[in-house]
Amino acid sequence: MSTHGGDAGHHSRGGPVRSPRSLLAGLTLISLAALALWLTRDLSQGTLYAMGPAMMPRWLAIGVGLGGLALLISAFIRTGDLLERWSLRGPAFVILAILAFATTIRPFSLGWISTPGLGLLFAGPLAILISGYASDEARWLELLILALGLTAFCMELFGDILNLPIPPFPNTFPELFPADWSQKAVLRATAAILACAAVILVILTRHRAPVRVDVADNSGRI
Repeated sequence: MSTHGGDAGHHSRGGPVRSPRSLLAGLTLISLAALALWLTRDLSQGTLYAMGPAMMPRWLAIGVGLGGLALLISAFIRTGDLLERWSLRGPAFVILAILAFATTIRPFSLGWISTPGLGLLFAGPLAILISGYASDEARWLELLILALGLTAFCMELFGDILNLPIPPFPNTFPELFPADWSQKAVLRATAAILACAAVILVILTRHRAPVRVDVADNSGRI
């Protein structure tokens, strides 16, 4: 009787860890959650009616930690994949996106380097566009649509609904609108413009011809 070599190796893995990839992912998520909880330890959480600056990151960290715990447990219960060779492209672009967001959303200064506060209006799309290239399948137009739509949603959620102290745009940006407009009115108009731009791009690109891909036939010729 013959058996498939891949299946035999998959089921004959020794030791208590049955899924090394799940184990590493779980430990990573738990570590990130613990770091977030530690960094927000001195911030006020507030209530659901008056949210403090620690409310959202703290509960997000708890959710990430619970997800990591589930992965950690599954690593000892369910057979999964082995660790593969790592690529630095993904972590490099994600870290670069985080740094770009942190140094542009508010005024930043480090020695002779300084950046103006661009607010969520510019820092959000910049971070999304950079992080999107963590995948080698990134397409700039699709990333642009995502950046416009997601930034509009975040501006409405954090700035209008939750009233979190996140700068939505540069200080001089409201000067482009009528002088009697409040900051909330400017924020809503800006979010609407971004959302409309995303919808227009979706409509314009919906009927684009797909990229032709040559597939080998049964004879092996391309």
